[in-house]
Amino acid sequence: MEGTRTATGGSTITHAIINFLMLNIPILARLKDEELRTIQKYLNLIEVIPGEIVFKEGDRGDYVCFVVDGALDVLKESETGESIVISTLSKGRSIGEMAVIDELPRSATVKARTKSTLITLSRDNFNYILAEHSTVGVKILKGVARLLSMSLRKTSSRLADYMLPLG
Repeated sequence: MEGTRTATGGSTITHAIINFLMLNIPILARLKDEELRTIQKYLNLIEVIPGEIVFKEGDRGDYVCFVVDGALDVLKESETGESIVISTLSKGRSIGEMAVIDELPRSATVKARTKSTLITLSRDNFNYILAEHSTVGVKILKGVARLLSMSLRKTSSRLADYMLPLG
């Protein structure tokens, strides 16, 4: 991310942000306050400006983003080369969850619609949490699995809705 200001380390993830993560981020919702304090040093705080690309479709993905404030557009490139907004993510949403699980390229481009504050968790830091704080890591992994499962169910339901008129 060009032009971003990144602050790393536990000192930047304040008690208010820990409370925000507990109350607003579904992947982390089952973590207790002390568990979030345990992982805070593995999180990064990033600010992006409107129009800034957070990551591009096809890029190597190695972190998940949690939206603390602002709005992000999720874009897919059409066959004609036009970028189409397929979703807008706001406070409390996450993007790039698959990147901490697999090593496949990003499936979409994410661009800041407004000035936004994000918290990121890298794959390396996630793997370290799994190894050194396995109880917390498993809770995060279950949160990612729940989120991906819900997304798959929504997609399946939408697909079924589109298929019904054809039958």
